[in-house]
Amino acid sequence: MTERIGSIVEIVARGDNSESTFAYPVGETAMSSPLPGMDPFLEIEEWEDFHTTYNTVIREALSPRVEPRYVVRVERRVYFEHADGVDDGIGRADVALLLAENSGSGATPREENVVATISATECLLPIPEEKRETYLVIRARETWEVVTVLELLSPSNKHRGSDGRREYLQKREEVLRSQTHLVEIDLLRGGERLPTRTPLPSADYYAIVSRRYRRPRGEVYAWTLRDPLPTIPIPLRTEDPDVPLDLQAVFTTVYDRARYDLSLDYTKPLRPPLHEADVPWLRERLEAFRSRENE
Repeated sequence: MTERIGSIVEIVARGDNSESTFAYPVGETAMSSPLPGMDPFLEIEEWEDFHTTYNTVIREALSPRVEPRYVVRVERRVYFEHADGVDDGIGRADVALLLAENSGSGATPREENVVATISATECLLPIPEEKRETYLVIRARETWEVVTVLELLSPSNKHRGSDGRREYLQKREEVLRSQTHLVEIDLLRGGERLPTRTPLPSADYYAIVSRRYRRPRGEVYAWTLRDPLPTIPIPLRTEDPDVPLDLQAVFTTVYDRARYDLSLDYTKPLRPPLHEADVPWLRERLEAFRSRENE
């Protein structure tokens, strides 16, 4: 298994760049994805399933490396999203609409025979939709103290003006003011990036590692669509060394387990559109993928 540490850029100043080598049982099967790293088609079709599964496999990867001093747990954030009519380009199931149209026995409700004095038009009312987002915490086993929070960003966290973004930024601020490390992984090309005091390097994907004792400085790992996902350090208590997390190995395991090669439509246009230079590159990768399927 080949491992790499992504290019590290400080939000304020440059930090240490130390590479660790390790292996764990996830990600050891041959990669079936047509791309060397992140698959942007997941962003428009299978994101909710991918988000949940990716967090689960991260826990599987980290738990053997931090036990018995620490435990890794999946936690959930619940909030209500008020639709604003803006299409953020992220595919998701219209659960509320489906339930409303198919509730009951299927019979048409009886309407009262009332004569209106003017003609009525229809409008759509803003019914809030309950959202549940998972994230990971690493807790000290003896005290149950939260040592590190790991967040895989969701589309709602990057949708300007959304309840999901406001909710996430509020929780983010609470962690940044606490004694807890924060690791944020952004595998979404679309949406608005999280705020930083200095510009992020040009890239498609990011991971930010914020150590509690180095704030406001944070380590930024940036990579493009053409790159494998990097290995990033997961900080623990000061007396314990970082644990390396191979994001590419996790991705490969998730993609293969879920068989996204069977469900993703690689003929759909990507949103946001690719950079012009990446269009022929992606076309070649997909053609090779289709040829491999037909063998």
